Amino acid sequence: METARISGTDIETSRIGLGTWAIGGWMWGGTDEDAAVRAIRSAVDEGITLVDTAPVYGFGRSEEIVGKALAQGNRRQHTVLATKVGLNWSGDHKRIWREATRARVKQEVDDSLRRLRTDYIDIYQVHWPDPLTPLEETAHALQELLEAGKIRAVGVSNFSPEQMGSMREFGGLHTNQPPYNLFERQIEKDVLPYCARHGIATITYGALCRGMLSGRMHRDRVFEGDDLRNVNPKFRQPRFDQYLAAADALAAYARSNFGKSLPALAVRWLLDQPGHTAALWGARNPEQLAPVHEVAGWSLSDGDLERIEAILQENITDPVGPEFMAPPSRDAA
Repeated sequence: METARISGTDIETSRIGLGTWAIGGWMWGGTDEDAAVRAIRSAVDEGITLVDTAPVYGFGRSEEIVGKALAQGNRRQHTVLATKVGLNWSGDHKRIWREATRARVKQEVDDSLRRLRTDYIDIYQVHWPDPLTPLEETAHALQELLEAGKIRAVGVSNFSPEQMGSMREFGGLHTNQPPYNLFERQIEKDVLPYCARHGIATITYGALCRGMLSGRMHRDRVFEGDDLRNVNPKFRQPRFDQYLAAADALAAYARSNFGKSLPALAVRWLLDQPGHTAALWGARNPEQLAPVHEVAGWSLSDGDLERIEAILQENITDPVGPEFMAPPSRDAA
């Protein structure tokens, strides 16, 4: 497993991390706890040291499952555990809003530590910028946690270069977590270059584009319950067929040129991008992690990258960017 150092810290992480949004069940049609625990333990046992979660993923459920999975077999000591802060929700889970006040940060970190069954968090990330709280207040609260030893690194998620710049004025900033995959590349214009210039590690989410790059997606797929793909334009016609065609062409290229699966190609492409540190691989059961071992030990040539670019342009005539599902601020919640 390839590893990388988080600049400004002594944290070394695997370049593939386990993303656990789907494990929480919310907006993914529910969860199977036993399968999720096995997926987490399998990931760590296979050398994936980075596990990323958040309180809002299932309203504490994902963190609880991660904590349970890592509590056995001394796995926590071999894990770079990342979670988030700055989102609040109503008791009935029908409303979510951004809230990154000092008081909220102090409350959330203790709640997360309890659910995760640990006494420190390796990477603590502001989930979304809170427009009603000065970034200075949020940054100072995180620095207090850093000094107290409750966290080892300060991170953000879904922040623009301007917002990262403001965070850096008031304290250290070690990581940023934006969306990034073969189908969603907006961060190449600004976020990736900014992070590279300032030594900020990029831990990106959505590596397989919500399953579109899994190699298992088909046009007759039905998304159950509150699954967010029901309203995602990439998963609705006519775009759905375009993205599936691109995925099929990429899968054929991966097989014929490297003997690899589509997920392995998608993640290898990410790891070969300049300024990219680690990619999160979402999985709800061990079987979804099976292609992970195919990623290491090879790289894409300039010719491969050009051919991949051509495949995307040949098949996707009506592209759309990432659908952030950004929660509202407190005054609009």
